[in-house]
Amino acid sequence: MSDPYETTEQHLERLLRRALNSFDLPDSTVERLGTALAHSSSLHSSHHSSSLHRETYRHTYLLADGTPLALWELVHCGPRDASDPGHDTTAGPGYDTHTGLRQHELYDDEADVHIAAARLTGGFCDGPVFGHDGPQADLEILDALMAAPPAPLPRMYAPDNSADHARRVLRRAENRDVPGKATALLLRSAFAHHITQVFGRQCQVDGRDAGFTLYEHAFLLLDGRETSLWEVEHTATPDGRHMCEVYGDEDAARGAMESRTRIC
Repeated sequence: MSDPYETTEQHLERLLRRALNSFDLPDSTVERLGTALAHSSSLHSSHHSSSLHRETYRHTYLLADGTPLALWELVHCGPRDASDPGHDTTAGPGYDTHTGLRQHELYDDEADVHIAAARLTGGFCDGPVFGHDGPQADLEILDALMAAPPAPLPRMYAPDNSADHARRVLRRAENRDVPGKATALLLRSAFAHHITQVFGRQCQVDGRDAGFTLYEHAFLLLDGRETSLWEVEHTATPDGRHMCEVYGDEDAARGAMESRTRIC
């Protein structure tokens, strides 16, 4: 992804120019990036299917004060409609003759780019759909939903404005029983964190598709303790919009997802 002949300033300018949402980046982030001395880019994840091509890149910048700053770039495109006269194969370097126009989005938080990826068409984890194979299949998927997850891999904590990350996770929660002031105060001492997607599924709610994704945001505190926030992203809402709920433990998060699917 990196061009060895491209300066850090040129790389950053190109990144911001092509991103559809670069204006959403905080002013403080853009100002800090203005002091970048060097950069490195790497592919973080990818998904390719007949209906969606999606890639996530991490761009890490070394700032003048010696600290690193990461930008997360989501690149995606859907299938090309050959019958559409507006789809010209000579449309420019951003056009892929097999998949259509590549679109770029930028985020300064890893959790935000995961959520953006999930919100793309078909972005939730591929899997069985509730209600498609009768009640028995629904029960089997519900059992899988509530089943204990496999033993997790060792966490690789990354120091990256973790206290602010925790604050943003709690701020975007819409459930009434979100962890309270005591948890928010505790997470002020978080100095590193690790994000894991624990669960993802699609189901039928009120006759339409809805997606569920469960993330664990694990935090390492200054005193050496570990604690987690459990974030449920779903579209089981009356108008089909995306909703974020945050819980203090995994059982509560899985219970919330189960209660949402009972109306299938």
